[in-house]
Amino acid sequence: MVRVDPGLMDLIGRWIAHSADPAAPPPILGISGSQGSGKSTLARAAAEAFGAATLSLDDVYLTRAERRALAAEVHPLFAVRGPPGTHDLALLNRTLDRLRAATDGTVTSLPRFDKRADDRLPDCDWPVFAGRPTVILLEGWCLGARPQADAALDAAINALERDHDPDGLWRRAINARLAGDYAALFARLDRRLFLKAPGFEVVLDWRCEQEAGLMGLDVVPAERRAALAVFIQHYERLTRHMIDGGALVDVTVVLDETRAPVATTGRLAR
Repeated sequence: MVRVDPGLMDLIGRWIAHSADPAAPPPILGISGSQGSGKSTLARAAAEAFGAATLSLDDVYLTRAERRALAAEVHPLFAVRGPPGTHDLALLNRTLDRLRAATDGTVTSLPRFDKRADDRLPDCDWPVFAGRPTVILLEGWCLGARPQADAALDAAINALERDHDPDGLWRRAINARLAGDYAALFARLDRRLFLKAPGFEVVLDWRCEQEAGLMGLDVVPAERRAALAVFIQHYERLTRHMIDGGALVDVTVVLDETRAPVATTGRLAR
């Protein structure tokens, strides 16, 4: 189970207190980190503690039909949710706008995605946030990721890229989106907190632990672990890039293999 570090909660609480201005729209705090780093757990705990609204990039994926169309038009790998290009950023921006304009009597619907069905839930099944949030917490694995240099895209970094993107079309399309509408989204964030994994090598274990918890198991079956090892290759390039400094962040919290914070750089409050 991922536990929320009290120091991280204190960090977020101090930033919220520093940013509080009843006359201004609620600020947006972005929380990024690799799969299994604990960003969703942190966002939920902070939302409950501080009266914040929380959104996730995972809940604004394009529908399965939209991703199939994107796969047919651009590249087959876009059928798999996760990388930049597979999110409905227009939906996310509309939701952020509504939350920032909310008053005490407002009810705001928050998008939700069903990962088991691999599709967005119907609007009628979305949860709602009542009132005006103190802050909006947006969490997502690639928040703040910067585009890579063109030369860095030439060579495949894993078997997925080698076998399914030999010409680099998929990774270059992702890079172009990072430089475009994703950069515009990231610019909306008032602050950015990055939970930095010690290396990509821990991500599979973290992702398996996460999945085991969802399944009510101590350990995921071997065949599921093998499938996850393939799945996380879709995230590998940008995860490594962000760990190596390729992200726009205000605070970096370095985690050890148990997800415990071991160092913090930057600050959330001016």
